[in-house]
Amino acid sequence: MEGRRVPDVVFKTRVRDESVGGENPFRWQDLTSRQLFDGRRVLVFSLPGAFTPTCSNEQCPSFERAYEELLSHGVDEVVCISVNDAFTMYQWGRHLGISRVRLIPDGSGHFTRRMGMLINKDHLGFGYRSWRYLMVVRDGVIEKWWQEPGINDEGADDDPYTCTSAETALEYLRGVI
Repeated sequence: MEGRRVPDVVFKTRVRDESVGGENPFRWQDLTSRQLFDGRRVLVFSLPGAFTPTCSNEQCPSFERAYEELLSHGVDEVVCISVNDAFTMYQWGRHLGISRVRLIPDGSGHFTRRMGMLINKDHLGFGYRSWRYLMVVRDGVIEKWWQEPGINDEGADDDPYTCTSAETALEYLRGVI
């Protein structure tokens, strides 16, 4: 994966816009991969889904806690990409108190599929989701890549969380690994 350009897709996001008015002042805004990654160094972690146990209790909060230190090591932004819609990602962020990590919805899984990380979790009623991975992207090109072991599509309930933590990213950025 390292040295490979990230897929060129359009993420369907929602942004707050007071001019919309009403109780839900948000509008749709397309965000391209190029807008997100080009000319920048972005730390990306992807996970199976909003409101799921490991994602909510450990992985996403760890990046929120480490946000300032991650940026101090030359990262411009920390992004979480999940195969969930924009509404779910927004409510999940509110529920967790996430204010610095940018939550990007990959609702149809186009980015995740083109990354080779789309897996079938029908046996759990989830449908298609992302396998857990972590990457540092510099100017649209993958600089460093980690993915959890055992990627599968056969219905195994394993959901490892061993190498895609904020601590792994920090060790790399500090030059430890």
